Order: sequence, then structure tokens, then C-alpha cells
Amino acid sequence: MNRKTRNALELTGIYGSILIMFIVIIYPLLWTFGLSLNPGSSLFGASMIPENWSFKHYVWLFTDPESDYLIWYKNTLIVAFATSLGSTVFVSLVAYAFSRYSFFGRKYGIYAFLLLQMFPVLMAMVAIYILLNLVGLLDSLLGLILIYVGGSIPMNAFLVKGYFDTIPRELDESARMDGAGHFRVLFTIMLPLAKPILAVVALFNFMAPFMDFILPRIILRSPENYTLALGLYNFVNAQFANNFTRFAAGSILIAVPIALVFLMLQRYLISGLTSGATKG
Repeated sequence: MNRKTRNALELTGIYGSILIMFIVIIYPLLWTFGLSLNPGSSLFGASMIPENWSFKHYVWLFTDPESDYLIWYKNTLIVAFATSLGSTVFVSLVAYAFSRYSFFGRKYGIYAFLLLQMFPVLMAMVAIYILLNLVGLLDSLLGLILIYVGGSIPMNAFLVKGYFDTIPRELDESARMDGAGHFRVLFTIMLPLAKPILAVVALFNFMAPFMDFILPRIILRSPENYTLALGLYNFVNAQFANNFTRFAAGSILIAVPIALVFLMLQRYLISGLTSGATKG
């Protein structure tokens, strides 16, 4: 086999793999969008390209008095923004301490962060429920936010620490010679240079409340406190007559805020994803 033929086969394999991945990703999205335009409510008999398509399900979500969709959307946005901001702040502080300071237990603390990621979140659900009940934060958005922020620290702190380690310490020393304190070094030197990895942390923690169902299902009880994932589940519950088309319409709209935040941060994401955890 000559070199030209080998290159052609390699290109064919690459483009074939990309095409397969594109189909795997886009096919469910097209089906969900098509399902949301079907005028009926059942999954059976619906088609990806409906003949008599309608936006009635989208209209119902925003205008019907029985719909709590806007309340769920508001709750999810509150949790998402608070989690994203809180996680970025606390992760930055923890990562800065582990990257720049020498203290007793520093090495084992880093190992503990990695060890904590080995255990599934489900193992802590009972403890989380009891803890929130003791402090009076069960069935509240604040309790949910605190759990999300706390759970995001170990792995994200390890990633941000790796990025901080790539920033020359000479910059810190120069700033301290000019009279800068620890917090000034962090906020004027480290954080501006670490925008790519911080953008990754902010985006991933913003997305989490939109996708998570299990934790809100355990913590939240009142319908007025539901997040989108928990509220939309009711549309495919037997109590609500298995309204899959309404569920599809609500699911499609979840992508709007995530896409907007992604577009705002996209110039930082590539370098941030490829630069984290480069040093221990």
C-alpha cells in the first residue's frame, strides 16, 4: 500500500468517525425537538418530523396557570449562578493555598481530594439528608446550593491547582517586593492569568443543576422549590398522564442558558481544558 492510499484511508476513517459521532449526538436532539412539536401528548404515534406541527407545548409552559415551568426555571437559574460563582470563588482560594503555601498535611490533602472522587455521590445521600435536616436547610434552594458548591471543591481544586502551578512564582515574588499581600497577588496576578481554567470550572458548575435529578429529588419536597430536572420529571410521571411531548418542549429550552454561558466563555474553554492538572 503506497503512502497516498494510506493517507486516503486515514482521512476516510477520521471523517467516518466524525460523521458517526455527529449522528449519535444530533439524532436524539432532532427527535426531542420534533417530539416537542407534535400536537399530541403520547410518545407512541409521534414522529421526528410531524405533519401537523405546533408550538402549543411551548405556549403552555409559559402561559398556562397550571404550569410551574417558569418557577422551576427561575429556581434552576438561581441555583446554577450561585453554584457557579460560589464554586469558582472557593475553588480558587483552596487551589491557591495548595499551590503557593507549604503547610502540614498539604501533600496528603491533595491525595485526599483525589480519593474523594473515587466514591459515588449516592454514598453520601443519607448523610446529606440528615445534615440538611439538622441545620434546617432541607427543602430549600440554599441547602441545594451548599451541597453543590461543597461537592465541586475537591476535583476542581486539583485542576485549578495544576494550572496555578504553571504560573511562574517570580510574578508572586515581584508583587510582594512591591508591597502586595496574599489576596492582592491572588486577585491581580493569579486569577487573571487563570481565566481559562476558571471558565471551565464556572461552566461545568453552571451546567450541573440543569442536569442533576437525584440530589434535588432527595432534598426538595415543595413544588415551588423544584428545579427543572425534578419538575420536568412530573410530565412523564403517571400522575401527569405521561406527557412526553410537553417534557420534550421543556427539555429543549434547558439548552438556552447553557448555550449562552458557553458562548460567553468559549474563548477560554479550549486552553482551560487542555492546561489543567499539568503538575502535581
